[in-house]
Amino acid sequence: MTYLDGENYVCAQCGHEWLINTPIEEVEAGLVVKDANGNLLTDGDTVTLIKDLKVKGSSTTLKVGTKIKGIRLVSGDHEVDCKTEAGNLLLKACFLKKT
Repeated sequence: MTYLDGENYVCAQCGHEWLINTPIEEVEAGLVVKDANGNLLTDGDTVTLIKDLKVKGSSTTLKVGTKIKGIRLVSGDHEVDCKTEAGNLLLKACFLKKT
């Protein structure tokens, strides 16, 4: 749910911006992401939604209790990159719990 604006990616939902050309090593060096319960998340974890989330630009809603396997952590305001039945999404970790 992002779009390009010059040299930045912009989230259409919240307006957060981050640089396109930021090296992955630099981004992941200090990346610490915690779920809603304070558990540390890592790449490949399985998480569960703790709240119904409407997918912007679609009539789809991700229901509470939906399991998402094989997450990938990224920098920015939306820390979790994942595949769901609604497609590839970036989610905030505060709506997830580690399972």
